[in-house]
Amino acid sequence: MTPQDASQKTREICALAPVVPVLVVDDVSTAKPLAQALIAGGLPVLEVTLRTPAALEVIAEMASVAGGIVGAGTLLTPADVRAARAAGARFGVSPGATDTLLNACEDQDLPLLPGVATASEAMALLERGYDMLKFFPAEASGGAAALKAIGAPIPQVSFCPTGGITAQNAPEYLALGNTVCVGGSWVAPKNLVQAGDWAAITKLAASAAQLGR
Repeated sequence: MTPQDASQKTREICALAPVVPVLVVDDVSTAKPLAQALIAGGLPVLEVTLRTPAALEVIAEMASVAGGIVGAGTLLTPADVRAARAAGARFGVSPGATDTLLNACEDQDLPLLPGVATASEAMALLERGYDMLKFFPAEASGGAAALKAIGAPIPQVSFCPTGGITAQNAPEYLALGNTVCVGGSWVAPKNLVQAGDWAAITKLAASAAQLGR
């Protein structure tokens, strides 16, 4: 997969909903009902971070839920890429980007949303063929004002900001011309997942799905 094809595919996935839930899941038994609740609320694109021992099993479970597009977050190494692909991930997300990681994703035909925090990083990825990027960590890197400023001289690059995004500040990002969607964990709070309150999560997802519309 060429960088251009990968980036186009990632852009199409990001455009499906204004919010991509960023999920840290410890218990595999919650994977399917959590995915179903989020999809029912109008958020079909799900990012499962590789931060728990259960993450790959969670991806496999969620990948079997109709209507969802499940990706793997926190990809750091080629081994992560291969494992995520084997588990059923349809896209990948990384906090930054290295040539080694980009090569692995291209070799595995896994569309990648690579992370950047500066104009130079965005320019380097654009030079390689990536024009759909993750802005991370968004709030710590200056928030929506910084993303707007970076976008002014590089208008051909679009972003999915993550890191500190909430229901309250998401609209500020989504109002920017260079923001396709945002990534956030507020739509699946740990207490609701642990309680199995899927109806409440669907309600949060439905509210998030209307942001920026």
